[in-house]
Amino acid sequence: MRCQLTVNGKLHELEVPQGTTLLAALRDDLGLTGTRFGCGRGVCGSCFVLVEGSAVPSCTLGAHEISGKRVVTIEGLAPGGALHAVQRAFVETDAMQCGYCTTGMIISAVALLGRIPAPTDADIREALAPHLCRCGVYGRALRAVEKAAAT
Repeated sequence: MRCQLTVNGKLHELEVPQGTTLLAALRDDLGLTGTRFGCGRGVCGSCFVLVEGSAVPSCTLGAHEISGKRVVTIEGLAPGGALHAVQRAFVETDAMQCGYCTTGMIISAVALLGRIPAPTDADIREALAPHLCRCGVYGRALRAVEKAAAT
């Protein structure tokens, strides 16, 4: 099945089997491995990407379903190597331990700040709620989003 994906500002024409997830297309066909596989059901947050500015699980979306829509991955937040404000804040507040869930949290934080530039703690907690972190960095992630919002 043929689909067109605009990922990180670049148009890609892909030939993928029916049922290929966006996650698989990103990782396997485009080599964008910052987006992680976690649960395969869209409930852990590891695979989140931005689709038209909204944070969504890429493991439950078919690549063909988002044909023609803008997708941004963690790699697309740092064009030319300049970190996005949220990425910088996560580094500066040490809001990661093993790092597996971090990319999804960052994506959700970017989506949140795109909607609500000055979020409350409740807004941040709601945005980060879909993300499971075995290392328990939730407090530091909250501070990172607060810091990014302040910049």
